[in-house]
Amino acid sequence: MSLPEPATAEWIDHRDTLQAWLAAVPADAAIGLDTEFMRRNTFYPQLALLQLGWNGRHALIDPLAFDIGDALQPLLGTGPAVTVMHSASEDLETLAPLLPDGPHTLFDTQIAAAFVGMGLGISYRALVAELAGAELDKGETRSDWMQRPLTDSQRSYAALDVVYLKTIHEQLAERLQQRGRSTWHAEDCERLKRRASHRDGDPQPQRAMRGAADWQSAQQALLRRLLVWRDRSARRIDVPRPWLLDDTLALSLAQQPPASLNELEQRGRGQRALRSAQRSELFALLAEAVSADEIDTTMRIPGHPQGEAKKALAGMKQVVDTLAGELDLPPGLLCSRKALEEYVVTAEWPDLLDGWRHDVLHDRLANLLPG
Repeated sequence: MSLPEPATAEWIDHRDTLQAWLAAVPADAAIGLDTEFMRRNTFYPQLALLQLGWNGRHALIDPLAFDIGDALQPLLGTGPAVTVMHSASEDLETLAPLLPDGPHTLFDTQIAAAFVGMGLGISYRALVAELAGAELDKGETRSDWMQRPLTDSQRSYAALDVVYLKTIHEQLAERLQQRGRSTWHAEDCERLKRRASHRDGDPQPQRAMRGAADWQSAQQALLRRLLVWRDRSARRIDVPRPWLLDDTLALSLAQQPPASLNELEQRGRGQRALRSAQRSELFALLAEAVSADEIDTTMRIPGHPQGEAKKALAGMKQVVDTLAGELDLPPGLLCSRKALEEYVVTAEWPDLLDGWRHDVLHDRLANLLPG
């Protein structure tokens, strides 16, 4: 295993320089992309650095020095270029102001590696070691990317995050084609893009609160109202959701709404962003009666499988494991346990299993649903 040479990259801190760099890239190129961002005290990740790589040329773009705006959109957002990224979900969220719908064509190397037998959730560092024979340093993993100027070590570390994407992309794309998995991989990349582009939040956030699965319908609808408010408010004032309302307090308030604003203030102590204005909004929200329409449009929270459903879940898990072995895929890539539990409890095919997974799994699993 060899150590990589110190990576060099052009430092770009003007829009004209960025546009000139992008103009030299062919429209149908495969472009490596990565970001460094900070997410400590805000809802939205703060873009601190953008790294690009193409054909041996690498750029470190400083978004703190100028407004990148829509400069990336013509090449990456609407053109035929392939954007190569590793474990892209958080990067896509960070890039949303620049690429609202994500890259036109995304190639996620972590997802590709799972499809070609390299395991689920493999790190970029491990991929570089396996496919490029180089050992990357982890020294700047927790670096302060908002500081200026960046150190030489930070710049080299950031550049190396895109230096190897070209060779990794080429090898993984070939292996995907050999296994006949290119279409499945492309579909999962599109799914990742869609999930990252949901800028209004989950319309049914209560479904993640499985501790409330046995609550009455009106209580679940109130919980949904509360969680939708939390998400919208956290986005509006740009703070982490738990700073406004943590899960424990959200469940408590929905189950037993406060009788007064003073009671809400007492119960909400410790919520760093739950100020007077937010408390007043929240109290009014909790005091309003739940309507029949709210109940009708609130999806029930799936509980944990019990009895026959639990037996059916075990049978489904065995089918998934067997089929994953036949397809040489990680079972978790083929079908997550969460999706199986949702299906066996609700008998409704989960969105997580749409597309190629539906074609492969539906008939096999539907026969195992409890009668």
